[in-house]
Amino acid sequence: MILRVAKTGSTALAAIASLLLAGAFTNCHAGAWTLPEGKIYDKASLNYYSANPAFTDTNLGNYLEYGLTDNLSLVNSIYFKRIKNDYYTPATGVTTTSTTSGIADIEIGLKHKLAEGNYGVLSHQALLKLPGLYDKNCGLPLGNGQFDAEYRVLYGLSLWRLFPGYANLEAGYRYRAEAPADEFRYLVEIGADITSRFYARVKLDAIVSMNNADKVADQSGNPTTIFQYDLQKLDTALGYKLTDTWGLELGYTPTLYAKNTADGTNYSVGITYLLR
Repeated sequence: MILRVAKTGSTALAAIASLLLAGAFTNCHAGAWTLPEGKIYDKASLNYYSANPAFTDTNLGNYLEYGLTDNLSLVNSIYFKRIKNDYYTPATGVTTTSTTSGIADIEIGLKHKLAEGNYGVLSHQALLKLPGLYDKNCGLPLGNGQFDAEYRVLYGLSLWRLFPGYANLEAGYRYRAEAPADEFRYLVEIGADITSRFYARVKLDAIVSMNNADKVADQSGNPTTIFQYDLQKLDTALGYKLTDTWGLELGYTPTLYAKNTADGTNYSVGITYLLR
């Protein structure tokens, strides 16, 4: 395994936020806004991640959000992955290729809106990561096979006074069971409608290790399941609203900084569905 370190009132605000909702959602996060009761947002995506360049992750992902009430949303993400790693042994000059396929870790949680007004939207979210249907002890596991629990605070602000866009800030702490180090996570996001159909989004998505792992490195062939690491990614997306319900989204996410973990780039294409 090769590791690389790369160095207006509330009513008006709510109306504008609802117009921007389709552009505000991402593959892993949906911003501070919650969905109205009974409404659904779903994104199915095909993703290709490549690093080092020996490691690749090709996956089908689905992100779902459902409005349980106007102020409480259920969130869920699930991925079916095929990962491949080429391991070169200098002593023999032989490259060994390993592959693993299956359902990766599953995340499920609740997002609750605390307050909303001309100052923006404030929410908090509790999330649980469940081990997927894979063998964590195989030579190339899809994950670490453990449970994670996360608490996150989210703040969103409509930028409609300046342009048809929004800003979103998030900060959270993820408790990781057993060996992996806990993590502080933060996100800075901005998005805008370019036209009535096209929208764009960019966000800095970061993980900072708490450096409290039982071990300092993972010996498995999957460089994304290291016990403790720091990571910064720049998630960019361009979307097109086919209708008021359906949309198409293209994503490009390079790694800005990686310490003790894979340094790669993700490409994605997704179909979005929003039942208002």
